[in-house]
Amino acid sequence: MSKKNIDKLSIFALGGAGEIGKNMYVVQYANDIVVIDCGLKFPEEDMLGIDIVIPDITYLSENRDKVRGIIITHGHEDHIGGLPYVLKHLNVPVYGTKLTLGLIETKLKEANLLGETKRIVINADSELNLGVITATFFKTNHSIPDSVGVCLQTPEGNVVHTGDFKFDQTPVNDQYADLHRMAEIGSKGVLALLSDSTNAERPGYTGSEKSVGVQIEEIFRRAKQRVIIATFASNIHRIQQVIDAAEVTRRKLTVIGRSMVNVVGIAHELGYLRIPDGMLIEPEEVNKLAADRVVILSTGSQGEPMSALTRMARSTHRKVDILPGDTVIIAATPIPGNERYVGRTVDELMRIGAHVIYGPGSITGVHVSGHASQEELKLMLNIMKPKYFIPIHGEYRMQRQHGLLAESVGIAKEDIFIIDNGDTVDIQDGVARKGSKVTAGNILIDGLGVGDVGNIVLRDRKLLSQDGILVVVVTLSKQDGTILSGPDIISRGFVYVRESEGLLDEANRIVTNTLNRLMSENVNEWASLKTHVKDALGRFLYEQTRRRPMILPIIMEV
Repeated sequence: MSKKNIDKLSIFALGGAGEIGKNMYVVQYANDIVVIDCGLKFPEEDMLGIDIVIPDITYLSENRDKVRGIIITHGHEDHIGGLPYVLKHLNVPVYGTKLTLGLIETKLKEANLLGETKRIVINADSELNLGVITATFFKTNHSIPDSVGVCLQTPEGNVVHTGDFKFDQTPVNDQYADLHRMAEIGSKGVLALLSDSTNAERPGYTGSEKSVGVQIEEIFRRAKQRVIIATFASNIHRIQQVIDAAEVTRRKLTVIGRSMVNVVGIAHELGYLRIPDGMLIEPEEVNKLAADRVVILSTGSQGEPMSALTRMARSTHRKVDILPGDTVIIAATPIPGNERYVGRTVDELMRIGAHVIYGPGSITGVHVSGHASQEELKLMLNIMKPKYFIPIHGEYRMQRQHGLLAESVGIAKEDIFIIDNGDTVDIQDGVARKGSKVTAGNILIDGLGVGDVGNIVLRDRKLLSQDGILVVVVTLSKQDGTILSGPDIISRGFVYVRESEGLLDEANRIVTNTLNRLMSENVNEWASLKTHVKDALGRFLYEQTRRRPMILPIIMEV
């Protein structure tokens, strides 16, 4: 039997399929594994106390000797944010463009991993040999410079991963998407295409970033006082347009918010931002200048509670206050789930008397997406002409819609694979089929703990947040099992003790009677005593209050 018949090509996602965020895709042929991207996502509302979520890399850890490297397509958090955690368990080379690695290095420095992580700079012309897999690249447009798509040449054929992309015909930095290279890849034959589905539900074309610059400049000209503009820290094209508009309208610029300061510093140092000499000022100098000579560039476009814009809106920022008559521009669309926070921030800004420009980019003109809309997605499909298509980077409805777009340009329905994290697509001798599942899921990060908070802890947190806790403390005699002190009942988040003395006295009696009954029946195992106390008290409290607080019996013997 020939070797080709034994080995197969496997493609799967450990994050980013059926969700927005924590992107991580794996391509494996025989004993060689190449990973594309390593992102994080922010917690959902029911993940109480969780800071961030990263992919479960159990499969990669179990096969660490086969992992040839992690290729990063661009520098957004949902593509690089998982690296400081993953590299602790998987010390493999990281490949990325100059700006992408610049942003990654800041993260690795904070995690004390800079010295031990091999970082290799690539560009659109690089070629990497990763075992039997060869990686080449092509330039794409996105809302951050230095974005690339990846073509992996495998013994089965070429697998193309688009990265996040759109086709911007007038990019701010004159870095055009390399249509020639894409067409060349397509003409050589693409076995499987993995393509960005974020805007698959949006008809037409995504607007050019250049159109935003015109609008921002117009707002700067009209503003009688200071201008505060909040956008994603990583949107370097947008930041450049703010700098350009400030230059034309002869305003000074200050940058506020840790992530914004970091990104502007790195991008300027690496030559991705052009900032005129003398334009940047410190936040403390803002109040010394005439109001119509200042622009404040800030984080907080998503209404995050601790961001600079939110603190300014609440007048709790140490250095800058927003004054009546200031113009505030929120140059971003709320990520699904953040609409409420953005709305709250807008309300607070308007109460101060600020003029706020916010809402969908199509109306305000101060934001365009970084992702391809339907016509551009079809264009990518037509350029690549893949045999098999795997829509990625989107929730299920987006992947589904992307699949329908693929059908509309002539890809057979049975050649389209809509996958969840952990679903494998196996290709052997040119034939693709759904393979077995690999371990995939969420690893929750809370403070310094990685993965130590699971469903049980979250369930407890939810319970505590809804109905509170009752602690029952009892001391028993070792000799005869009688109650020496207690029961003392401590309530937190359940009822206000001073107003519920009758209820707690009755609860006290129930605990005492339950323990006395168990002692008379010679039941003296602690586990059994605790369970009976919990059950009896839980039943009583539910009957009286229709609440189910967490009950913690503490039994001591002396």
